[in-house]
Amino acid sequence: MTPARLLVLGAGGFLGAHVRAALRSTGWDDVVLVSRSPGERAANHPHERWHRLDLSTAGRNDLAGLLREERPAAVINCSGVTEGDAGRLVRGNVVLVADLLAAMAGIVPGSRLVQVGSSAEYGAVPIGAPIAEDAPPNPVGMYGLTKLAGSELALAAGRAEEVDAIVLRVFNPIGSGISANTLPGRTVAALRAALTAGERSISLGALDDHRDFVDADDVADAICAAAMAAGRLGPRVLNVGSGRATRARDLVTALAGVAGFDGEIAEDRPTSTRSTAVPWQQADIAAIAGLLNWRPRRKLAHSIDALWQGAKAEGADQSA
Repeated sequence: MTPARLLVLGAGGFLGAHVRAALRSTGWDDVVLVSRSPGERAANHPHERWHRLDLSTAGRNDLAGLLREERPAAVINCSGVTEGDAGRLVRGNVVLVADLLAAMAGIVPGSRLVQVGSSAEYGAVPIGAPIAEDAPPNPVGMYGLTKLAGSELALAAGRAEEVDAIVLRVFNPIGSGISANTLPGRTVAALRAALTAGERSISLGALDDHRDFVDADDVADAICAAAMAAGRLGPRVLNVGSGRATRARDLVTALAGVAGFDGEIAEDRPTSTRSTAVPWQQADIAAIAGLLNWRPRRKLAHSIDALWQGAKAEGADQSA
């Protein structure tokens, strides 16, 4: 059963854009989208309404005012900070979640929160083993720590029955609009620059790690399934991934092939500590399949093509 009104925080970001597209396909007819700069996105979608709110600076009173005005039955939190200093990460991944939960408990108690978490909350795991939701969290670095703290806050509020909290631990989403601070995003930027300049090589970091790359549209479908599910779901954690581990080098090679680049792929750039400390990730997705009947539908080749086509379109828009 579809809730009467859905509120999406971070609707202008990478995953937020894919969630918007997924919601349109469901026919959900009362969606409130929150972004610091809606821009032209607000046009031509009669069932969507936008609120301009900078979540990096918004406080509890701002969120309470938004909830009081809209009274959503479910909230999807796609917002989050992936890089920056400790203060920025804590503000975007912990304080915002705490303020949101307090506002929801006071104004729309018992409503559903779909908190978009991260596989970075798991950290290092045994190589070769799929990661189930009961794996003990062991995050590496401030990003994983702050995402885990946000997830734990949501689950605690769920246990207190203040909200119906479901945490989706998303593995490595890939698709159009991806950030340049991810391996697929960096690779696309390097390929575009090399092809534009006629260069015969690109430089990246070491590509030995394995990651679970999942299509961003599949992630959006999982988020919508969690928001739409009837009855109380939480508090609980569900993995969202492809269920497959892919070597980073294979992903980069495939991207280069789609781009038509046949030059050298050098692995001579510094590699982040977070990447080297987590050489393997593969999601166990049995739980979400059983509870929400969700499974990834798109193959990695589709995701790679969508990423490259989106990057080409963006480049054409910038040069127009």
